[in-house]
Amino acid sequence: MALRFLGKDPDSPNGESPTLYYDEDRDTYVFQGWKVTDAERLAQLDIPAHETVIEFPKRMMRFFPEVSGGGGADA
Repeated sequence: MALRFLGKDPDSPNGESPTLYYDEDRDTYVFQGWKVTDAERLAQLDIPAHETVIEFPKRMMRFFPEVSGGGGADA
């Protein structure tokens, strides 16, 4: 699996998560974000046992190549 770094939340303390990667082999995105643990929010979702839910800030949308014109963090 060849993950390509696309961007990290510039407002995250100490440069930690959330982070966005692109999996070049699978043509998918891999997110590192805040795990959703709030029971009320989770109750509104139908989450299969093999999946999890994360949250990431809207400001990170600019790291998607479709939004940034293909450049990720360098755009």
